[in-house]
Amino acid sequence: MVFGLKKSFFGKLKQKIEDVIFMRPEVDENTLDALEEVLITSDIAMGTTMKIVSELREAVRMERLTDPEQVKERIAAIVKRLVDKGDRHKWADASPLVVLVVGVNGGGKTTSIAKLASFYKGKGKTVLLAAADTFRAAAGEQLEIWAERVGANVIRHQEGADPSAVIFDAIHSAKAKKADVLICDTAGRLQTKRNLMAELEKMNKVVTKEFPEAARETLLVLDATTGKNAISQAKEFGTVTDISGIMLTKMDGTAKGGIVITIADELDLPVKFIGVGEKIDDLRIFNPEEFAASIFEDDGGSEAPIKASGEGVGK
Repeated sequence: MVFGLKKSFFGKLKQKIEDVIFMRPEVDENTLDALEEVLITSDIAMGTTMKIVSELREAVRMERLTDPEQVKERIAAIVKRLVDKGDRHKWADASPLVVLVVGVNGGGKTTSIAKLASFYKGKGKTVLLAAADTFRAAAGEQLEIWAERVGANVIRHQEGADPSAVIFDAIHSAKAKKADVLICDTAGRLQTKRNLMAELEKMNKVVTKEFPEAARETLLVLDATTGKNAISQAKEFGTVTDISGIMLTKMDGTAKGGIVITIADELDLPVKFIGVGEKIDDLRIFNPEEFAASIFEDDGGSEAPIKASGEGVGK
């Protein structure tokens, strides 16, 4: 069974595409130009849009696609291929697992960490959190509040402490308690990129030295409502750390949906999780095939199929 984003998330994109396809007598260059405009205004980057339209144009020419349903199916197939980055959850059942979570302040990083902790606890894992964003005021306190709600322990130092020292202590605590998953909050200040680079590099070295047997993830939290600005953030963080996947937040608001396609295509990174609300269980596993199909699914039901927390990963 699948649950997920409200229909409004896909509604506008779906309606615009169908208007272009069904309201014209044939699929011609004017149709493709109109489709290109729809995609660009749905937070799909120009380069990604051109890939979609170019492939569709070739299919129309070579396969003589004229049936609107066939055109819809081809668009969905193209989108699925662009967002599918293979095994997105190969570490889902790994133990021990260290997850470094990065992202700008205000993008939903702390909330996403709590949701991720709840997700792993729902899979029967023991979870420990490390409050290594020591330079943002009250970051540790906020993480502790969420951890209490989730039922996870937190390792933290005083404000302004060395983030890597927090990671060091958290690793040794995780080993002593035989925790399955250690999730580490990290600093998110892009305006100090040099310091941020040094901090993240040092954290990674600590994990490598102190916990070499652990599987590793580095997840970047991005606010989907910021549109193409999220791409800029991802590129910035990509220069300072190796990102293994994306967690998109605030997909229940004004996000246009196309940002998912752009992130996967432009950055060649898998979107792993999507946040669809403020509740602790509002985390969804991203499924490329279901995402692509959802753009054109029928309106029956109230939700589009992106799997609920705990379903489908590591199965």
